[in-house]
Amino acid sequence: MGAVKRGNRLARIGATAIAAATVAAACTAAAASSASAATSGPARATTAVTSKTVSARSATPAAYVPPSGTLAEGSSGAAVKALQQRLASLKYVLGTIDGHFGANTEDAVWAFQAVNGVKVTGVIDAATKRALVHPKAYGTHDPRQDGTRIEVNQALEVLVLYKKGQISLVSHVSTGGGYWYNCGGGECQAITPNGNYRTTTYMPGWVKVPLGAMYNPVFFISTVYAIHGDTYVPVFPDSHGCVRLPMFIADFFHTLVSAHGTEVFIYGKAQWMK
Repeated sequence: MGAVKRGNRLARIGATAIAAATVAAACTAAAASSASAATSGPARATTAVTSKTVSARSATPAAYVPPSGTLAEGSSGAAVKALQQRLASLKYVLGTIDGHFGANTEDAVWAFQAVNGVKVTGVIDAATKRALVHPKAYGTHDPRQDGTRIEVNQALEVLVLYKKGQISLVSHVSTGGGYWYNCGGGECQAITPNGNYRTTTYMPGWVKVPLGAMYNPVFFISTVYAIHGDTYVPVFPDSHGCVRLPMFIADFFHTLVSAHGTEVFIYGKAQWMK
């Protein structure tokens, strides 16, 4: 992810003079950071999902009957399956619809809650049930943009992929955390820069950098800032500047966009700036 170098406590993204290798190294969370996150709790299992899974979902959501009780990670049964079907029909990608509320389903719930103005907890509580019955449509920041484009809303920490003007995928993401860190030649700030960009290249698999690695990165500013998979995509902004995707979505995300030229539109005040 990108970084902003500090000079007299004033940082200007457009005037950043950090070498590309240094910034690209900062693009993902440091390996130590990811390892620490991984050991702070139980491992999160993921379920495979493909681009066919996304394209095959109905564009017209059926009526939804919410469960009588609360659902959360670890729940299972028919009520969870109905929840998964509802989220999938609304384009919140979660993998296999199997009736098990795992990490992938929680990621989708986080994104749904953010878009619908519900407190982001991952728990299907009363407010979330009401939103699932009467969901809000995501409001694009500027409909004059390309029909096929990637929008990253930092205020909500969600990524929305449009194909021919229609929402194809909504995902939870984690963008720049705003913290300061030592980037080798001074202090850098972890910022995902707002603006209009184009994808520049795609690199398959795990791409190693000095501070860690990024999975299936799709770059949008040279080979510096990327949308990529990571094993740690928390509910809050935490990257060094790149846009982190859940691993199961990063498995196929690059197949839905062009490696060169797809619009990437980043906007919204990051949570840490509020």
